[in-house]
Amino acid sequence: MSLGPLQLIVIGFDAPEPDGSVLAELRAIREQGFIRLVDALGVIKDEEGSVWSAEVSDLEEDEALLAGAAIGALLGAGAAGVEGAEVGALVGAERAAEVYEFGLDVEDILAVADQIPPGGAALLMLVEHRWLIPLRDAVRAQGGIIYAQEFLSPETLTAIGGELTLLAELKAGIEE
Repeated sequence: MSLGPLQLIVIGFDAPEPDGSVLAELRAIREQGFIRLVDALGVIKDEEGSVWSAEVSDLEEDEALLAGAAIGALLGAGAAGVEGAEVGALVGAERAAEVYEFGLDVEDILAVADQIPPGGAALLMLVEHRWLIPLRDAVRAQGGIIYAQEFLSPETLTAIGGELTLLAELKAGIEE
């Protein structure tokens, strides 16, 4: 099993009014084959602090085991080389087997819920970008390596603009 590029996306909602539009858009891009949900967790906290959660994955059980092993191996390799990759693969596969998905246990869900304001919600998604697989494969075939990637939101661009303005002001002050 070959995984496409993965992205962790965390979305917060201060006072959601669920109308199904977010789930409808997510379903549409999944059905079109652009992404696959490796794992997704929705958490809602009511005004009294009660917490509800739901988890979903597009992976079949055997895919979850292989993906868990692959992700665990990569994390282990980054932490401790070849030996770390071997241990990480085993731990990742065992974790996937325990929960079928990459799932979060109750303690993990409560830790997420602690960050949500009363009446708020969060959506955490580990997304596989299926549309990028052919490009990734072509880049690899030519010996290319993706050194960095980042999705830029309007908020990120605004922050970058502020930083650039500050740098320009500092530079102008130094040159005077």
